[in-house]
Amino acid sequence: MPVFWLSEDEISFPNPELANPDGVLAVGGDLSRERLLKAYSIGLFPWFNPEDPIIWWSPDPRFVLFPDELKISKSMRSYFNKNKFEVTYDQQFEMVMRNCQIQKRKGQSGGTWITEDMINAYVGLHEQGAAHSVEVLKDGKLVGGLYGVSLGKIFFGESMFTHVSNASKFGFISIVRKLKEKGFWLIDCQQQTAHLESLGGRPIPRREFLNYMRKNSSEKSLEGNWNKLFTTKT
Repeated sequence: MPVFWLSEDEISFPNPELANPDGVLAVGGDLSRERLLKAYSIGLFPWFNPEDPIIWWSPDPRFVLFPDELKISKSMRSYFNKNKFEVTYDQQFEMVMRNCQIQKRKGQSGGTWITEDMINAYVGLHEQGAAHSVEVLKDGKLVGGLYGVSLGKIFFGESMFTHVSNASKFGFISIVRKLKEKGFWLIDCQQQTAHLESLGGRPIPRREFLNYMRKNSSEKSLEGNWNKLFTTKT
C-alpha cells in the first residue's frame, strides 16, 4: 500500500483501511484542532519523532480495552481498598502531558515524541473540551496520570506516566470505571503493551475497530471538565 502525502490546506484523509502493513496511512498535514478531531473520528492518530514529518497511523490489529473486560489484580484491589491515591480529572492537563513527555520508557531515553507542537495542539483540544487528563495524587503531589481524546463513546488513550509504583495503573483503572458508568464502548490503547494487556487490553482487527468508529460518529461526546462529571471516589 502507498503512503499518502497530506496537504496543509485541505483537511481530509484517505480511507484508514489503506494503511501499509506497518500501520502508516499518511504523512504531512498539521496538528490543527480540526484535523486532529477529523483524524480521531475515523480512527487515526499521529505519532512521529521530532525530526520527522507528522505520521498518521491506522494499525492492524488495533489494541483496545472493553470496559467490561477490565482486569484488576488482587494487589491493585488493595490499593483501592486502602485509598492509596487520590484521583482527579482535567485539573492539570498540560502538567500530565509534560510528565508523559519526560517519562523514561524501555528502549528510549524519554517520551520525546511528545513535542512542544503536540503539547500545544492537545492543550487546545483540552480547552475545547475534547481532550482529558487523569491525575493521580499522593499527599497532594502529582505522581501519575494519563491523557487522551474522547469522542462519542470511545476514549483514545495517548500516553501515561508514573513516578511511584502502580500510580498509572490506579489512574487507568479509575478512568475505565468512570467511562463504563457513562456507557463508553471501548478504550483505544493504539499499540499493544504488556502493561495494558495485564489490565485486559486485547487486539482486534482494524476492520472491527473501524466499524465501531462508524457507529460512533452519531454518538454525542462527553465534553467539558470531567472533574465536574465524575466524583473523585474510586
